[in-house]
Amino acid sequence: EQLPISNSGNGKHCHRGTRYVVAASVFSYFRLSAVGGVLRAMSEAEPLQRLEMKRVPQEELIVPLGDDGGSEEGACSACCGVCLLILSCLLIVLMFPFSLFVCLKVVTEYERAVIFRLGRLKPGGPSGPGLFFIIPCMDTYNKVDLRTVVFNVPPQEVLTRDSVTVTVDAVVYFRVKNPTTAICKVANYNWSSRLLAQTTLRNVLGTKILSEVLSDREIISGQMQQILDHATDPWGIQVERVEVKDVRLPVQLQRAMAAEAEATREARAKVIAAEGEQNASRSLKEASDVMSETPTALQLRFLQTLNVISDEKNSTIVFPIPVDTVGGVFPGT
Repeated sequence: EQLPISNSGNGKHCHRGTRYVVAASVFSYFRLSAVGGVLRAMSEAEPLQRLEMKRVPQEELIVPLGDDGGSEEGACSACCGVCLLILSCLLIVLMFPFSLFVCLKVVTEYERAVIFRLGRLKPGGPSGPGLFFIIPCMDTYNKVDLRTVVFNVPPQEVLTRDSVTVTVDAVVYFRVKNPTTAICKVANYNWSSRLLAQTTLRNVLGTKILSEVLSDREIISGQMQQILDHATDPWGIQVERVEVKDVRLPVQLQRAMAAEAEATREARAKVIAAEGEQNASRSLKEASDVMSETPTALQLRFLQTLNVISDEKNSTIVFPIPVDTVGGVFPGT
């Protein structure tokens, strides 16, 4: 049947056989089950932005009735919770003092307890450190360790940017900074952090060349720490430190790099020897110029050479003869 719609503000009534749709934007949300109640609430709601009335055919008018299923379920859950609370309190009183062994729990200084009551997070944040009270059959709790945890990232085979396959492992240090978020936001924050560290290690090293992987370990560790800290922040986890532990190269690549390093060292040694010969020849030239100006200097050098030879206890002593002397004795030479 048709429902008469009234407006308490102006006292006007809608004629029978006419349907109106009221479109309005309000800031309050009302759950009413009758059209008259909806219109009355909209007329009283503040602030009311816009009210339009438009005539539509009767077939297009659908007036949904309010669904109180959610409120009924909430009332039922609240009633069951109160009943369980009363029964649990009676049980605690009847079993006193033995019930204290079940109700009283202790967490250490480095732990916190996240308590759930009938599946809902208990307000007030995590409990601890020290003694806290739970209600049997209603409360469950999870202990969270706030100390710094360290784990090894398994060796990962990574293809670098210059197409070289290396095996790299690392060490990650992290701790829980928000126990409630770590329990409610992720199923297993420890295992999730381990898997994320493995994928982050592969992604970061994939953008580096081999020389950067071998020499810029601190830069790579800093990039991994920033990425992991940003990714685990919604989980209530803080990554404190990341260190690249070891970089293992294939055997053939090690041999090639060793041969390259050996060739580089040999070339450097030859350059150093050539520079030494050049400096020695320059010094000998300067010494010969000095001896040519003083004839007695050559004789002193000759005597010094004989002295060095005699100190070595040789059975044969060779006396060098100046070329000028030989030319005087043998004119044909």
